[in-house]
Amino acid sequence: MMAGSVAGDKGLVIYGQESISYRLFYCERKTMEIAVHPDGAVIVKAPFQSDIASVEKKIRKRAGWILRQQHYFRQFYPRTPARSYVSGETHLYLGKRYRLKITDGAENSVKLSRGFFHVTCCTSAAPKKAKALLDQWYLEKARLQFEESLERCWQKFKSPGSQKPKTAIRRMQKRWGSLSDKGRLTLNSNLVQAPRECIDYVVTHELCHMKYRNHGPEFYALLNAICPDWQKIKHRLELQLA
Repeated sequence: MMAGSVAGDKGLVIYGQESISYRLFYCERKTMEIAVHPDGAVIVKAPFQSDIASVEKKIRKRAGWILRQQHYFRQFYPRTPARSYVSGETHLYLGKRYRLKITDGAENSVKLSRGFFHVTCCTSAAPKKAKALLDQWYLEKARLQFEESLERCWQKFKSPGSQKPKTAIRRMQKRWGSLSDKGRLTLNSNLVQAPRECIDYVVTHELCHMKYRNHGPEFYALLNAICPDWQKIKHRLELQLA
């Protein structure tokens, strides 16, 4: 519970064909505040003297805005179910979806052909084995794609005496990339599933940190100069791999 507040019951407001659930907190304040959190929750902070009728009147007045906010956040929710590594499900590579086809065969292999990931297992076509083979394939492709991206992006940064960063790949939960104080560029292994322009954006973002370590105005001025559409590309990346 919020400090200095009293929580009332959860409420529901009907707005046309939509319903808006909300959580009400009474606080020491003069005005009412409505916030929509990233998980879609509607939180209302109201003065102690407010009654339910006035609270719900305010919610209805702001209903259009509330629904737009919820719709905006909803596009970032995970849209791809947990992978089972069975024939028929889809997997991403460089922004495109490919259907998985798993078979028994003479040797272990992964091939991308005509819209399919063809995964052949020489021992068992069990999901666990298919996952291991696909993970290894992704890692090999990530090394290739990330090096090519760095080479493309580095052309806009290199200068006499400058040294191109060395790259590392690892799975990260909350970051697409990072640049260490020693100049090592680390990229999220999942990034290979995104379009090439998204990979280039992340690499460019991190290379900007070679000059400006923080995210101050000078950093964004440099990023805008090198990649004017970075905000649209970043948004595409977040939607693609949500």
